[in-house]
Amino acid sequence: MRRLKRDPLERAFLRGYQNGIHGKSRELCPFTHPSTRQAWLNGWREGRGDNWDGLTGTAGIHRLNQLRAVG
Repeated sequence: MRRLKRDPLERAFLRGYQNGIHGKSRELCPFTHPSTRQAWLNGWREGRGDNWDGLTGTAGIHRLNQLRAVG
């Protein structure tokens, strides 16, 4: 059975979100392609916002599930 790969932009967004929620710097973005980098930075911004709102640890589990369902 063939396995479908996720959209690379969705994966970049989720990786950026994870870095943002853990308080890491946006300078750690591993992507150089403009659209992929932008998706990562958008995820990072969402993650930082959720971090500032206190949605870390068990308080933020529902938020991550929402992000995965949308993508």
